[in-house]
Amino acid sequence: CLRPRQIYDGRVPLTGEYEPSPHNWVRDQVERYEATDGREANTLRDTGRPVVIFTTRGRKSGKIRKVPLMRVEHDGKYAMVGSQGGSPTHPVWYLNLKADPEALMVQDGAERFDATARELSGEEREIWWQRAVEAYPTYASYQEKTERQIPVLLAERR
Repeated sequence: CLRPRQIYDGRVPLTGEYEPSPHNWVRDQVERYEATDGREANTLRDTGRPVVIFTTRGRKSGKIRKVPLMRVEHDGKYAMVGSQGGSPTHPVWYLNLKADPEALMVQDGAERFDATARELSGEEREIWWQRAVEAYPTYASYQEKTERQIPVLLAERR
């Protein structure tokens, strides 16, 4: 069903069967954040630093996936930092977005919107990386722990 005055652009909304995270803390945080429009469960564990919920589609399963990531916002755009705690591998959500960059929804508090993700490089990546480290200084130590360059994607409204 189309919203009033919305022009159909051929894109399919991000719908489908939701498969919660296998990690209890992620599943619980997403559920509480969504239920309260971000008034509760809106920080990363005990850090006090704000998160945003990103919804993607699994590239293999086709199921809807949700992940809380640090809130790194500037001019209505959001950075998605694929740190995975400095792990040697990329997070699954990163692989999902590389496979389908338009299968993305962002929830920042009560506001929800469809977005497109693109991976940043060069100077633009460096600017957003600095913003990310400002929002969550631990990203810098995560980068030191891994040999891979931690990817930074930009979620932009559609």
